[in-house]
Amino acid sequence: MKSITILIADDEAEIADLIELHLKKEGYQCIKAADGQEAISVVNTHSIDLAILDIMMPRMDGYEVTRQIREKHPFPIIFLSAKATDLDKIAGLVRGADDYVTKPFNPMELVARVNAQLRRSMQFNQSMQVMTKPALEAGGLIINPEERTVFLYGKLVELTPKEFDILFLLASYPKKVYSTENIFEHVWGEAYYEGSNTVMVHIRTLRKKLGEDMHKNKLIKTVWGVGYSFNG
Repeated sequence: MKSITILIADDEAEIADLIELHLKKEGYQCIKAADGQEAISVVNTHSIDLAILDIMMPRMDGYEVTRQIREKHPFPIIFLSAKATDLDKIAGLVRGADDYVTKPFNPMELVARVNAQLRRSMQFNQSMQVMTKPALEAGGLIINPEERTVFLYGKLVELTPKEFDILFLLASYPKKVYSTENIFEHVWGEAYYEGSNTVMVHIRTLRKKLGEDMHKNKLIKTVWGVGYSFNG
């Protein structure tokens, strides 16, 4: 069985060492990076299954590291940051992170979140290997599940992994209404927790990338009081 390798990028050596200690107890291999550029170098030279990134790192911050990773890799990313406001968390999720943990943190909670993200990622990869779904087409939109690409009227739409998963879920069952809880549990692979606006934020950015601010015929329809459906 392939060993799982986790990148830990944090300029605070004590924190990186603490995370490594707990992850190694779970049987994971760890590679540490002290700044953003070193983190990118690790990603380019190793097979990484998940990354834990501090946001405020020297030479390149976690946001830019995530942007560069997302150009090539869909593996889960967890932000670890002292920036703890809701706006900070939303900014992290919108920029491509899969989860956000604030400092100071409980190492066991972080391990649990790592396990959850890896479990969901592995389940998705396995399902993609056994499923060969054709591309979905609707209203000038082409969604290719094998290549994980989206084109709108021939133009590539750059989506984060979570945005793609939400769009593919909705488009796979046109007219079916998914509640926020349904979407969260399907895409994140975890039980929905009360008060989370993660799905709403991702829907908002997804709509913007699809250019829905420019026309009235929205591909993602809001069913007030119920949830969302695909209107293709």
